[in-house]
Amino acid sequence: MGDSPQAASAASSARLPRQTPLPGPGGRPAELVVVGLGHVGLPLARAACAAGIRAVGLDVSGRVVSGLGSGRSHVGGVADDEVAGMLERGFHATADPGVLSGARTVVICVPTGLTSDGGPDLSAIEEATAEVGRALAPGTLVVLESTSHPGTTEGIVKPLLERGSGLVAGQDFHLAYSPQRIDPGNLEWGVENTPKIVGGYTPECARRAVAFYSDFIRNLVLAKGVREAEMAKLLENTYRYVNIALIDEVALYCRRAGIDVWDVLHCAGTKPFGFGRFTPGPGVGGHCIPVDPRYLAVEAERQGFSFRLLAAAREVLDAMPGHVAGRVLELLDTHGVKAEGARVLLLGVTYKPDVADTRETPARAIAARLLETGAQVGYHDPYVEHFHVGDAPLPRSTDLEEALGTADLVVLLQPHSCYDPQALSRCGRPVLDTRGALAGRLVTPL
Repeated sequence: MGDSPQAASAASSARLPRQTPLPGPGGRPAELVVVGLGHVGLPLARAACAAGIRAVGLDVSGRVVSGLGSGRSHVGGVADDEVAGMLERGFHATADPGVLSGARTVVICVPTGLTSDGGPDLSAIEEATAEVGRALAPGTLVVLESTSHPGTTEGIVKPLLERGSGLVAGQDFHLAYSPQRIDPGNLEWGVENTPKIVGGYTPECARRAVAFYSDFIRNLVLAKGVREAEMAKLLENTYRYVNIALIDEVALYCRRAGIDVWDVLHCAGTKPFGFGRFTPGPGVGGHCIPVDPRYLAVEAERQGFSFRLLAAAREVLDAMPGHVAGRVLELLDTHGVKAEGARVLLLGVTYKPDVADTRETPARAIAARLLETGAQVGYHDPYVEHFHVGDAPLPRSTDLEEALGTADLVVLLQPHSCYDPQALSRCGRPVLDTRGALAGRLVTPL
């Protein structure tokens, strides 16, 4: 599961050469160092800066560091003018781990994904934690926000911090876990107003973490411990994973039985209690939904426990891109168009509407399967300038009307707000609607 602590430490040193320690804003040690300035770390740093906390961002990417230093945001939901405001308040980003020296609080927000064989990849956590451990001072609070399986904070982060510093967690420094709850594109819920779970290694660690977060987050939820906080995060997304799989399978059944699944969902959704609406689609994407349940399943298997429901859900969800590709081929055949050379236009290749995030998007698997048949696959997406399938770039159309006019078949994968349902319904081309955005408009449903 990732590299060993020793290997991770060596790799971290190679990636982050230690230079002369840098102070925080104003020449003083930083009150807060956010390690990892991606979709989680940058919004956290923004919220802390807005509350008047002296914050520094640490990231291994020179592109990220230089961009932020010039006032450019690389994260959807954080605007350039907000980065400029952070800089005015004294924030700066750096690749030099010297900024860790003397920091009062360090929050680790590095990405956690999957290895090539589908297992948890904790190498970024291990590398970042080892670097923090070498600079750790007595009294510092270290919080892990990266998603991982229960036991990561106590079994991986704690030993690395103690080994690097010679200090003891719960006695010499404070340790906590607080799972991120970032929802890209959500304008209602952000860092400041989303309830935040906090779990401490000891009660005093929890008290210190609550005191830190309460400066800029309105509602804190105290977990019994770090393992409970870690498990809560995985449950949140596993709940969605399983229910999306259920609805996808219901959609497949309804198609076979000649039932309008969208009307079924409308009717069921009117129940004011006991039913939470989920909708079918071409597959799951993003950083959390396809990844977090794997962390839970793999850790459970290591302990001799099998999550049978997760295995069934994974089987359904993994098959959805293939189902969509199969429906495309069926529709082409119905309209007398051979797959080889057919011009297929994908609308929306991001993993959710109106965001620029393509992490784990099912569009990639769908395009790959269609390309294998010899189809000419292109895409339109105002949020994605470049989109690759393997090493090959997919042709992008910027003129939607022109692209619709030359396509043999259109696949609506993501209902961005720029796509007018009425216009798509009148485009004169067969449309495969995978999201129910055009329900009732005489287009081919999923």
